[in-house]
Amino acid sequence: MLRPSAHSDTFARDNLPPADQWPDLLLDGFDYPDRLNAAVELTDAMVARGHGDRIALIGNGRQRTYKELADWTNRLAHVLVEDLGVKPGNRVLIRSANNPAMVAAWLAATKAGAVVVNTMPMLRAGELLKYVDEAEITHALCDTRLMEEMQICAAQSTTLTSVTGFDGTSNHDADLDRLALEKPVAFDAVETSQDDVALIGFTSGSTGKPKGTMHFHRDLLIIADAYAKEVLDVQPSDVFVGSPPLAFTFGLGGLAIFPLRFGATATLLETASPPNMIEIIEKYRATICFTAPTAYRAMLQAMDDGADLTSLRAAVSAGETLPAPVYEEWKAKTGKPMLDGIGATEMLHIFITNRFEDHRPACTGKPVTGYQAKVIGPDGAEVAPGEMGRLAVRGPTGCRYLRGYRQGEYVIDGWNLSGDAFTRDDEGYFHFAARNDDMIVSAGYSIAGPEVEAALLSHEAVVECAVVGLPDENRGTVVQAHVVLAPGFDATDEMRKRLQDHVKATIAPYKYPRSVVFTEALPKTESGKIQRFKLRSAT
Repeated sequence: MLRPSAHSDTFARDNLPPADQWPDLLLDGFDYPDRLNAAVELTDAMVARGHGDRIALIGNGRQRTYKELADWTNRLAHVLVEDLGVKPGNRVLIRSANNPAMVAAWLAATKAGAVVVNTMPMLRAGELLKYVDEAEITHALCDTRLMEEMQICAAQSTTLTSVTGFDGTSNHDADLDRLALEKPVAFDAVETSQDDVALIGFTSGSTGKPKGTMHFHRDLLIIADAYAKEVLDVQPSDVFVGSPPLAFTFGLGGLAIFPLRFGATATLLETASPPNMIEIIEKYRATICFTAPTAYRAMLQAMDDGADLTSLRAAVSAGETLPAPVYEEWKAKTGKPMLDGIGATEMLHIFITNRFEDHRPACTGKPVTGYQAKVIGPDGAEVAPGEMGRLAVRGPTGCRYLRGYRQGEYVIDGWNLSGDAFTRDDEGYFHFAARNDDMIVSAGYSIAGPEVEAALLSHEAVVECAVVGLPDENRGTVVQAHVVLAPGFDATDEMRKRLQDHVKATIAPYKYPRSVVFTEALPKTESGKIQRFKLRSAT
């Protein structure tokens, strides 16, 4: 039973999927008051708890304390309500790279009772319009440096009536910022219900129509009070750094919600390249990093060249499967584990993970406290240990698609089915095999692409690689590897055979890539995920 909503615009409540299509929600141990505004909990409440003078955000050459962040977001919330006419429940789109101004805009809109849709800076007008139309977005807050595509989108939309610019460079030289300077630093935030929708996170839509996932105010705190508290043990002394865009729920959690929930510091980089992250780690002695395995490989090389990354106590792998060679090399050089885990936009954040005291290579770990997981077969029944199947999970967060779009495909019998192929061993550890669409069936053999990738990455000549299925007249499908070579190695037929022989010697020979394509770079999303669908479409 949903609590009474504070939304005067009832779009979000009206477009939740039917209750009988929701996953089971396991909320024991996650107790929050009926009236809960997540943005207040991450700002004003932190000041009240004594964190006012601590540094909350670092970015674009400035540092801001929790008191400054609370004041800033309260001023902005006044503008949204008094000048822009935002009503509780209105959808507000935010367009920006990772910077403190984007975090402030998100918090301010949440305080005003809006339902926020964070978007990536590289999206074009046509892509933005899909989100605007699907969520019937009424207001947009946009970094002035990214305004052109936003304005084109607004001109084509029937719902988006207000587009306001903010200064992402922190100079406060834009319409939103100038209006905020005249506002008081106190704001009576909308007393939203803990189960009012606070955020719509859109899936990447790499293989079809993007789907909006609807998350409540309590969900934003649950991911911190579950994973970040139990697994990372976040302390006020921690300094976060990473590459995932705040537009993705993984980035919003790891680079904003987690640090702000516990009085820690978030460093935000608009261009989160490995050299930039290394510079931040060394300058601010960052302790927790969220990034992709490819970035960690660059960091490992930088350590050989003298980079000091000893301040990191937690390296969380994100975006791609963590190859065992990267895990092993990181552990050998730092003496600390790299924490692999799995999450989903539908679930908001990580729900299965390794721990500091319980970790192993090529293993995703065990469920975060509060979550349950199992591996099921085609009939929906749990398979025996060691057998491959589809991952099913349930816990305090779960999938609720906007308008119920394809809800019945993701939620079955109360369980969220993530679309990942896994095995579970006799000790209860989960092992990732592949995305269901990354399984390659060749001459009757089922081959997990990531396993072949890990074998290739263990060769000194391979910097990056991605494995896909290539249609073949005789075998149905064969394994095709797209490989980026390290400097000093040439893309020759001899190198191709060396890599094939290496895979044959590392894993079962039938899994070797019968086709090897050398390339200068792999196509990726902004969060660092390899876009294998582009490689498939090119074959």
